[in-house]
Amino acid sequence: MKHHSKRRSANEASPGFQIAPMIDVVFVIMLFFMVMAGALQKEVRQFTRLPMVIPDPKDAPPIELSIRIDGDGQVLLNDDPVDGPGEGSLPLLADQLHLIKTGTEDVSVAIQAEDDVRYQRIMDVLDAVGLANIRNVTFVAGAE
Repeated sequence: MKHHSKRRSANEASPGFQIAPMIDVVFVIMLFFMVMAGALQKEVRQFTRLPMVIPDPKDAPPIELSIRIDGDGQVLLNDDPVDGPGEGSLPLLADQLHLIKTGTEDVSVAIQAEDDVRYQRIMDVLDAVGLANIRNVTFVAGAE
């Protein structure tokens, strides 16, 4: 009885290089990349307006004004003469205060009057400040 050997003999040919499985692998890889290429989103330039920081008017430093009243009744706003000496309303002072007030909400006024100023002149200045709708008013004592 012949003993069958599991070894192939030298004259039997090997099946050789199989191309069909390689083609299958290439088609699977190609199919994968085709599917993934459709899933990618195209990049598009989009012009957007970025939000800007708008400064809060409450963060701005307060405007501090100085009103000085000389002994003859002359009113000075930050050392600049306003209206004339005497008694009566102060329309130029009221207009200037109103213009300053429209730019911001936080305005403070310091009023300094000399000792011999008539009280009516101080009331005229307070009326002008009130017409400008300025609420923060302080009085400064004269230097001795």
